[in-house]
Amino acid sequence: MRLWFAVYLKKNHLHLMFVLTLSKFVNMQKLFFIASFFVAAFQVKAQNADSIFIKKLADEILTNGKAYENLRHLTKQIGGRLAGSPGMVKSEQWGMIVMKESGAEKASMQQCMVPHWVRGGEDQASFNVQGKKVYEKLDVVALGNSIGTGKNGVTAEVIKVNSFDELEKRKDEVKGKIVFYNYKFNDTYINTFLAYRDASQYRGQGPSRAAKYGAKAVIVRSMSHAADNNPHTGATRYDSAYEKIPAVAIGLRDADKLSKEIEKSKVTVRMQTNGQFLPDTIGHNIIGELIGTEFPKEYITVGGHLDSWDNCEGAHDDGAGCVQTMEILRALKAIGYRPKHTIRFVLFANEENGLRGGNKYAEEAVAKNEKHLFAMESDAGGFTPRALGLSGSEEQFQKFLSWKPLIAPYGCTEFNKGGGGADIGPLSRALKTPTASLNPDSQRYFDIHHARSDVFEAVNKRELELGAVNMAALIYLVDKYGL
Repeated sequence: MRLWFAVYLKKNHLHLMFVLTLSKFVNMQKLFFIASFFVAAFQVKAQNADSIFIKKLADEILTNGKAYENLRHLTKQIGGRLAGSPGMVKSEQWGMIVMKESGAEKASMQQCMVPHWVRGGEDQASFNVQGKKVYEKLDVVALGNSIGTGKNGVTAEVIKVNSFDELEKRKDEVKGKIVFYNYKFNDTYINTFLAYRDASQYRGQGPSRAAKYGAKAVIVRSMSHAADNNPHTGATRYDSAYEKIPAVAIGLRDADKLSKEIEKSKVTVRMQTNGQFLPDTIGHNIIGELIGTEFPKEYITVGGHLDSWDNCEGAHDDGAGCVQTMEILRALKAIGYRPKHTIRFVLFANEENGLRGGNKYAEEAVAKNEKHLFAMESDAGGFTPRALGLSGSEEQFQKFLSWKPLIAPYGCTEFNKGGGGADIGPLSRALKTPTASLNPDSQRYFDIHHARSDVFEAVNKRELELGAVNMAALIYLVDKYGL
């Protein structure tokens, strides 16, 4: 109440005089009622102005938007953009061009060293059931950051475990074998990101935990509940205490087939992968800015990550977040908005297998003693917007919640506690910056996540644009009112 009354006092001098005059003739209770009336009137007026502005912003994005065509170019003309690859370099050059075309008043490339893992060739695997002469092909893809098998490959009996607990119970059986983690995506989680968080530990930790007991290689059930057989890659993390062993993800249909055969008989798998690390190389965060008119040294960040895995076009992960970011810039510029604070639009480097871009952004912010008010990320696909999430104080969350009526008409009807992203996480940890995320409908995301099916054709133009609308509305409100 005091905050709004202070705004009322500042901006409505004539009404204030009227209230003060009345105070001579009415008791304090009536005065409070009259003051509340005028404060409420001012609030309604402000909300109406915000509603009109957000509608104008939405109309610009939905009628003149460039996000979909920008995504077409990124995916079809450039394609996969793994850190260190030629695709990374091309995408950075493209990002600078589009950032300037979208209206950035300042555009720059923030250098960082990135890991350079290469797949090195086609990943192959096949299995043989005891008593049969032929090997049957399996659809697999090497895990990111994994080492190759060598030119002779790996051939060994497979032991299937359905959890780490089972691995521990059967650890004496593991030596010299290939461990097959058949841990399934939990279908009971309505928010599929919870299922991913639950299952991805087998990709991240699985190879080293199997190597601890002498395994020769690892096969991981893909982190998905898709109905197809596309294998899903993603980064693994080796524990330096144990030998590094090759690791692949397997398509779900083949995982089920392999599982059934192992239950009936002894099964041998033959695996060939070629992954290796080359020396770190130079990558860049691509940064565009709209300079603040009142607080140019106070920053609001919005972004997505420019890199993708090499086995796909990276349309949803995270081409969508990148083109949405630049679309917000374009739309704000197109309708003539002049922000109070400097808004940075960032295409982050190397989220998938190193997070070097996000770390570098935070390091420079700390080194330059920058004041960062807010950061937002889109890295959950270009699907229909459903929710916005915020990580901050309770007071900040309540202010965020008050904006729900303004944003909900455009799709995000849920405002949740907890939001951010991998790339803005380092900034939040270093400077305690409140962070937010766009949370689209999650049901289809892990059908295509890190798989060859993450292509331009999997993105719907309208859904992609609506995501940008909801993000733009929140950025505008934070810029106008603070958080």
